[in-house]
Amino acid sequence: MKRDSFSLLVAIVFILMLGIIMALSIALSSQSLEQTAKTYLTEQSQLLAKSATEYAILAAQGHDFSTSCLNSINLSFKSLYDVNITIHYLGNNLPPGCNLLNNSISTKESNLTMVIDTKVYIKEGTNEGVSFFRRTLQKL
Repeated sequence: MKRDSFSLLVAIVFILMLGIIMALSIALSSQSLEQTAKTYLTEQSQLLAKSATEYAILAAQGHDFSTSCLNSINLSFKSLYDVNITIHYLGNNLPPGCNLLNNSISTKESNLTMVIDTKVYIKEGTNEGVSFFRRTLQKL
């Protein structure tokens, strides 16, 4: 009888230890999955910021600066990301209404230089707190 009760006690302890190991394994697996998803969203937002900056440069190159400036661009991507692009200018004799950092640049080569601020963030309603900011200096 003593032998059977000891075997039962060992079996219960073994099952408890196995349950604890399985619970830790599941917790680690879910944490790893969450980190992988956040890394994916971060990488995607960085690539989106680069593409949006190139789009802003293309839009500025096609803009007529004789009467106005292109100050901001707002984009949406896959109904998950919002992209806000703000453009500030360095130059000489720029039209009124521009986001100016300096309007008294004396060298011809530095005229119409843009500082492009690109902000990428996930829209409201998602539980991921991923955002990315990129600043680019570009000469037109």
